[in-house]
Amino acid sequence: MPATHEVVNQVPPLEHDVAADPALAEAVGRTDASWVVDELHELGRLAGSEQVQEWSRLVNENEPVLRTHDRYGHRIDEVEFHPHWHDLMNVAVSHGLQAAPWRDERPAAHAARAAKFYVWSQSEAGHTCPISMTYAAVPALRANPELADKYEPLLASTEYDFGLREPSTKRGLIAGMSMTEKQGGSDVRANTTTARPAGDGSYRLVGHKWFTSAPMSDMFLTLAQAPGGLSCFLLPRVLPDGSRNPIRLQRLKDKLGNRSNASSEIEYDDAVGWLVGEEGRGVRTIIEMVNNTRLDCALGSASGMRLGAVRAVHHATHRHAFGKALVDQPLMANVLADLVIEAEAAVAASMRLAAAGDRRDDEQEQAFRRLGLAVTKYWVCKRAPMHAAEALECFGGNGYVEESGMPRLYREAPLMSIWEGSGNVAALDALRAMGRQPESVAAFFAEVELAAGGDARLDDAVDRLKKDLSDVDDLEFRARRVVESMALVLQGSLLVRHAPRAVADAFCGTRFGGDWGLAFGTLPAGTDTSAIIARARV
Repeated sequence: MPATHEVVNQVPPLEHDVAADPALAEAVGRTDASWVVDELHELGRLAGSEQVQEWSRLVNENEPVLRTHDRYGHRIDEVEFHPHWHDLMNVAVSHGLQAAPWRDERPAAHAARAAKFYVWSQSEAGHTCPISMTYAAVPALRANPELADKYEPLLASTEYDFGLREPSTKRGLIAGMSMTEKQGGSDVRANTTTARPAGDGSYRLVGHKWFTSAPMSDMFLTLAQAPGGLSCFLLPRVLPDGSRNPIRLQRLKDKLGNRSNASSEIEYDDAVGWLVGEEGRGVRTIIEMVNNTRLDCALGSASGMRLGAVRAVHHATHRHAFGKALVDQPLMANVLADLVIEAEAAVAASMRLAAAGDRRDDEQEQAFRRLGLAVTKYWVCKRAPMHAAEALECFGGNGYVEESGMPRLYREAPLMSIWEGSGNVAALDALRAMGRQPESVAAFFAEVELAAGGDARLDDAVDRLKKDLSDVDDLEFRARRVVESMALVLQGSLLVRHAPRAVADAFCGTRFGGDWGLAFGTLPAGTDTSAIIARARV
């Protein structure tokens, strides 16, 4: 029988240590978190393993299923997951990616956690949603010391204990967030859910929530209109007496990506909640949670960019066309190097902001973090979808096929720009920070100007930015452009100070020098693409 099918010129499977990432290693080295390096590589090898890649595939192909009632007609409001969802969650929790840093006395615990989150997110993005929310819930919950004392140790536990039970009886807890309503979206002050005092220290909540993240969580932070105005509340799924809190899961959202994770519409049917913070100060209370999840949005986007760049470089290294490997063809090298540069700029900025989270007693660091986080969340998350599309295209038709993993990365990429405030919300939040906290502008430029004199193109960009900010006319109309410029000079300053010369020079020559097109792969002649691409070879 003649041979009719021979497999040649196909790329070998990619298994690697995700933590073998020079930009990440350099960022961790700038903190006091050297103690986390061995654990990073342990997580990295697992994240890049064939086993975990298979977990990831299965949890996305076998999506969560809502079970509103049992066979007898009793309301149960449960979400059923593929078993490997729990495997992924167990790894994340056991490594302290949720709230563990809040009770970790080791130096740079939050920067270490950010590095682990960045590494493990490359395994599967959907399950990191409840992990992120649990991390972010702690500082908000501390507005009610009694609730914090009761639940914080369990939120910070490194034991994953799935199941519907009274929270204080469990070995570890997962927290969700429930703010958005169908008539309001980001305008949470338009929320109509009501909360009336019950006379025993609790409140009764009635209303509908349009997006409730991770509805299988043990408890939720939510916003509702109390007599004193919009307020923040903690609602457990199981009440202290063991009965179920009447939080009704109406349906799961049918989403573009993030398919492994359950997002839901819910109704509070006289649900029991406890006030967190003061009545009328719900937004101020829950903003502590939002600021931390916004950091995870940037980290998640940076993680996806790194994954896309590594996969593209791996494919181009092993795939041949027109007589040589794709990676050795000048135009493909241009594209790949540009993808690597974008990913490195994203991780540098995200990890710098994570490091500021460990310096909560330093007023200048917190002022820098307030503004820097808003601009970085805007820009890094905005770049991720374009980056994913270009990385996918490096595979040609193979990248458009689900088996490559690239379509899932592509569908996931827009989420981080929407979650916790879409692009306009993030840009306007940056303007709000500058207006309400002028010290944040000074702190931002103090950080950027640490690179002064390192590259004339960066210096010129900083000068132009200062002029843009001094012109207050139509500033809101120009917000995206201004915030983009702020993000770029922050990234540029970090790369000039810390990255290899080839990376920093290419970044400044394109993002500031005007010698750059509108698409990835338009780096100028003379760029050391080989040195840049080498940083994404695994």
